[in-house]
Amino acid sequence: MAEFDLSTRIASKLDRHLFFPLLEFLSVNKIYNEEDILKGKLELLKNTKMVDFAMDVHKKLYPEMEVPESFRAKRTEVVAELKDFREKCNPVIEVFSNDEDFMKLLQEKRDGRYLFDYLSRNHNMQPDTLDALYDYAKFQYECGNYSGAAEYLHFFRVLSPNANDEKGESALWGKLASEILMQNWDVALEDLHRLREVIDNNTTLNVVEQLQQRTWLIHWSLFVYFNHPKGKDDLIELFLYSPQYVNAIQTQCPYILRYLTAAIIINPTKIRRGVFKDLIKFIQQESGAYKDPITEFLEHIYVNFDFDNAQQKLRECETVMSNDIFLVSSLDDFIESARRVIFETFCRIHHRISISMLSEKLNMTQDAAERWIVDLIRTALLDAKIDLKEGHVIMGVQMPSVYEQIIEKTKSLTFKTQYLMQNIEKKANMQKSGRDGN
Repeated sequence: MAEFDLSTRIASKLDRHLFFPLLEFLSVNKIYNEEDILKGKLELLKNTKMVDFAMDVHKKLYPEMEVPESFRAKRTEVVAELKDFREKCNPVIEVFSNDEDFMKLLQEKRDGRYLFDYLSRNHNMQPDTLDALYDYAKFQYECGNYSGAAEYLHFFRVLSPNANDEKGESALWGKLASEILMQNWDVALEDLHRLREVIDNNTTLNVVEQLQQRTWLIHWSLFVYFNHPKGKDDLIELFLYSPQYVNAIQTQCPYILRYLTAAIIINPTKIRRGVFKDLIKFIQQESGAYKDPITEFLEHIYVNFDFDNAQQKLRECETVMSNDIFLVSSLDDFIESARRVIFETFCRIHHRISISMLSEKLNMTQDAAERWIVDLIRTALLDAKIDLKEGHVIMGVQMPSVYEQIIEKTKSLTFKTQYLMQNIEKKANMQKSGRDGN
């Protein structure tokens, strides 16, 4: 369903290597013409060193043509580069493999300058060797050897006297991409947290550069958040309750609301009562900039109380999620949770409702709806009872505890305070700039 496909928008905020999984997904799901996808792959591969991959794609795209000589020439250049890098970096790589004392220090010390001084004293390591290690890691990444790239970028950051300078930050981006492409989600989540901290504390970036980097981080994080077991909780905190990232979504990528909405709907039992309220407010604020069946589904439920249109949007959600690389694995959980949202909201309004009418709203048979409701009650996910004689569901009244009310109020207060402080800081900086100009 190309109408709701976000691949092109998302790709503009990704490294070209991270776009390959998206292209593979689009190809398998036949969302676009296969020839167009192959042409896209070939265009992406032009600026990488994955020559063998490029040659394979060229053969698929033009089976009657010979592979151009330029491909073979580039392959020869890449092999020569690899040999040159190995000669330059072999001494330090051997240290990583053979010096047990250094590896122990690596576990004990986090001071890059101390570790570099150790290598200088014991292995005559020079500063240009560290730069060569960075270049070699980047070369490995461009060749598609992501495990080698991640390893050498890790060593580069550990040994670098200033791991958070421009090159150190670039190394962290490269390592995060490598871990994502290897699907090492635990390590990727750690790198993501580390990169967020570096971006938020980087005082050398101007406002526009910081906004750009936060926008990139939001997009790269989708790979991690929708594949790590704890990722959706972090996603909600970052996309909904971190003012700087909320601002990035509002100004740069309002379509990210799809993923925030899906993450909240997928696991409502772990979500505070106030989260849905905050999300609805966010969706309504951005409805002029972006909407799709997933965001509209929630609007129909909580704003319009239009359950017929909500049911229609839920069917469309199924199609949208089936064709979204980040959401497809959560489709069953989403449908189950969305039905529960419809059910609870409908019963909260009507208190007593016939099971036959409810089965229509949930797009289920009456027997299936009855079993589903019984399972919810049995597993303590629902405060309700069934009147079998009348064929009705009767909802219990569940008031939030004092503790829950306090948590909700203070969470909202914290968000508003952070937003206010951010605006005060901006105004102070503008006034300071004006004084400096005068």
